[in-house]
Amino acid sequence: MSASGGTGTSFGWREGWRYGLMGLPLAFVALPLYVLLPNHYARHFGVPLAALGALLLGARLFDALIDPLLGRWSDRLFARSARSVLGAAAVASALLGLGFALLFFPPVQAADALLAWAGACLMLTYAAFSALSVMHQSWGARLGGDEVQRSRIVAWREGLGLAGVILASISPIALGLPATVGIFFAAIGLGWLAWTQAPPPKPAAEPPVATERDGRSLWLPWSRPGFRQLLTVFMVNGIASAIPATLLLFFVQDVLQAPPAAEPLFLGAYFVAAAFSIPVWLQIIGRLGLARAWGLGMLLSIAVFVFAAGLGAGDTAAFAAVCALSGIGLGADLAVPGALLAGHIAKSGDQGAQEGSYFGWWNFASKLNLALAAGLALPALAAFGYQPGSRDGAALATLSAAYCLLPCALKLLAATLLYTMIIRRTP
Repeated sequence: MSASGGTGTSFGWREGWRYGLMGLPLAFVALPLYVLLPNHYARHFGVPLAALGALLLGARLFDALIDPLLGRWSDRLFARSARSVLGAAAVASALLGLGFALLFFPPVQAADALLAWAGACLMLTYAAFSALSVMHQSWGARLGGDEVQRSRIVAWREGLGLAGVILASISPIALGLPATVGIFFAAIGLGWLAWTQAPPPKPAAEPPVATERDGRSLWLPWSRPGFRQLLTVFMVNGIASAIPATLLLFFVQDVLQAPPAAEPLFLGAYFVAAAFSIPVWLQIIGRLGLARAWGLGMLLSIAVFVFAAGLGAGDTAAFAAVCALSGIGLGADLAVPGALLAGHIAKSGDQGAQEGSYFGWWNFASKLNLALAAGLALPALAAFGYQPGSRDGAALATLSAAYCLLPCALKLLAATLLYTMIIRRTP
């Protein structure tokens, strides 16, 4: 197969679940780390919110900054052998499980000691999580294939990841934290075992001389105009998606004034619709191609959030529909960008040698999106007079605009960039 594509290894459902199953525990562990952990430490251990916020900010910055370095390390492992990657993945899986358990069941209780313990465990857990994610994404990109096959590979990983998110949202409430940790240990063990039976990554399409001339550089992806353009679209679209995620509970509680029992319904509709939409998006990709399918998903999200801007107190049924339809838009965001990146790597002649570098920067951008969303939306809301629990009409209008219309503007910008930078230049 050439560097630019081809049919690649046959990738049916057997290959799909064996490769993609690791996506389930990776998504499963992310929700407790980002959502449950702050509340757990504040409520159960009495950690002051200011100290906890500073700790989490520092740990998350560390997490984002190490991704490019882990990407280069991943490339070196792949250069040795697939067996080296699987061995490192086994160690990372064990460390991730250990760090996760120690975070939620610390052996110390004093506030200062607890913060130090949590900081050390967070760095361990984030490093293991990021290393495992980059290796798994790089493996999928190295399988090659045409647009449909690349999207199928990503869809298996992301679809099983959605199953992990749904499972992680249920298990702490239904079964408790000890059982949740046990489920995670079982899931990551099964994920790694399935990965060992997945199709092997393809070797580099070009002799290693080319990559040595590029110096196996951490910065190599930035020398590729196609990567810079794709990452620009990805980041603008990602911020547009992260803002509603940041503001969801504020919108539900203050604008809709929905009961707490409705919140799981909204989240469930969003993630379940995203999971079930992925096979539909694969069919659309087969007809329209990756980039046009992604643009269609953006336009759907814009239409849905324009409608949501008109909702008010008591409109819970309509908002459940909004969540389901925006979940369908999320399906495109999950199935397309990673496949586009894999195609760019192949077209650039970097397949089989540089995937880790690309996905290291890609994951850095994903985490930066979450930080930028909070950094843009929350201070803006405060500046315009909104405070949680407010019933002031002007403040709620500001919240609705931030939750619904600001993401629409950013999605429209992302769609425009997608068209001008990628679709218009695609033969």
